[in-house]
Amino acid sequence: MDRTMIQNALFPGCPIRNVLSRICDKWSLLALYTLERTEGQTLRFKQLQREIPDISQKMLTVTLRTLEEDGMVRRQIFAEVPPRVEYTLTERANTLLPHIYSLIDWALENFDDVINERRQKVGV
Repeated sequence: MDRTMIQNALFPGCPIRNVLSRICDKWSLLALYTLERTEGQTLRFKQLQREIPDISQKMLTVTLRTLEEDGMVRRQIFAEVPPRVEYTLTERANTLLPHIYSLIDWALENFDDVINERRQKVGV
C-alpha cells in the first residue's frame, strides 16, 4: 500500500482503514514505541536508527515523514553544520500510546500460544 495515500479509494470515509493503514505497518508502531521510551527526550535520526537496527535509512526516513504528516512526530531542524534534526512525540501520539501498550501486553501474553499454533499448522 502506498504510505502516502490519504484515503482508501473504495471506502474514502472510513477512519479505521485510513488511520490504521498509516500506523500499522512494520515500522511505525516500533518507531513510536522507541521515541516513547526516551520519556519526552528528543532523539536524533542516527540514535533512532541505532535503536531500530534492522530498519534501513530510507525506510526510517519514510516512516518518520509519514508519522510527521499525521501529527504523531515532531521534527525539529537546527541550522548547524552539519545539520541536526531531532524527533519527539506529539500529544496526539501520546494519546495513542496506551493502545500500543495494550497491544504489546496482548502480544506478550499470547506469544507462546501463537507460536505453537503456527508450528502445528506447518507441521514443525
